[in-house]
Amino acid sequence: MKNLLLACSVLMSSLSFAQIKSPQPSPTATISQKVGLTDVEVAYSRPGKKGRTIFGDLLPYGEMWRLGANASTKIKFSEDVTILGNAIPAGEYALYAIPNQDNWEIVVHKNLTHWGTGGYDQNEDLVRFTVKTHMLKETWESLTIDFTNFTTTGADLYIAWDNVAVHVPIETNTAEMVEKQIKQVLIDGPDANSYAAGARFYLEQKKDMDQALEWMNRACEMRPEAFWYLHNKAQIQAEMGLKKEAIATAEKSIEMAKANKDGDFGYVANNEKLIAELKAKK
Repeated sequence: MKNLLLACSVLMSSLSFAQIKSPQPSPTATISQKVGLTDVEVAYSRPGKKGRTIFGDLLPYGEMWRLGANASTKIKFSEDVTILGNAIPAGEYALYAIPNQDNWEIVVHKNLTHWGTGGYDQNEDLVRFTVKTHMLKETWESLTIDFTNFTTTGADLYIAWDNVAVHVPIETNTAEMVEKQIKQVLIDGPDANSYAAGARFYLEQKKDMDQALEWMNRACEMRPEAFWYLHNKAQIQAEMGLKKEAIATAEKSIEMAKANKDGDFGYVANNEKLIAELKAKK
C-alpha cells in the first residue's frame, strides 16, 4: 500500500510539472534581410483575420496598434538608415502603427519592453512618419511583414493584412559604405593591423613564410613603434630558420617594450623566452 501511494505521489508530482504544448494563435516570426549592405531584422507575432473585419473594426482608426500581436514588433538595423527623411541610428527599436483609412502613422519607439501598447509613452518615440495605404484585390489571412522593391541602396518594408498594405521605404548609406571600402582597399591600401593579421595567420598555419615576413615588414614600417609586431617578426624569422636575425629582432623588441611608458604588455618575457629557445637550438 505504501509503495502504491509513493508511486501515485511521484506520478502526480511529474504531472504537475508537465507542460502541454499547443500551436500559438498568433505565431511568432523573424525575417532577416540584407538591404544594401545593411542587415535588417524584424521580429513579430502574426495574428489571423479569422473572418473578422480588421481595419476600422478590430483595429479602430486613429488608435495605436502594436503592429502585430502579443509583444510589440521589433526592428533592428546593423547600420544607420533613413526612412522618409528621418535618420534612424543603428540599433533595435519597437514598431507601432496608427491605422487610418487612407494612411498609417508609423512609430519607431525606443522602449523595447512593452507588451503591446501597455505603458507606451510618446516621449520615448524616436520618430513618427506617415505612409499611404494600398487596397489589395486579394485578402491576406495572416499579418505579413516582408521586404520588396529592392535597389542598390534600399528597399521597402512591406506590411499587409486583410486587404490593406503599406510600404515603408528604407534607405541605407550604401554609397558611403562602398566609397569607404574603395578608399581603404584601393586608395589607402590595407592598414598595419591588416598586414600583421595576415602575417600571423600564415605563421599559425605554417604556410608561405616569405609572404608572412613581407607582410610583417610592411606592418612594422607603417607602425614603427609597435614592438609587438617586431615580436611576431622574430617568430616568423625563427620559423624560417633565420636564427641570428630572429634573435636580433627579438632583442630590438625587448628594448622598445622596456622603453614604453604604458608597460611592456608581457612582450619582454615573450621575447626572452623566444631568444632562449633559439639559443638552445644547435
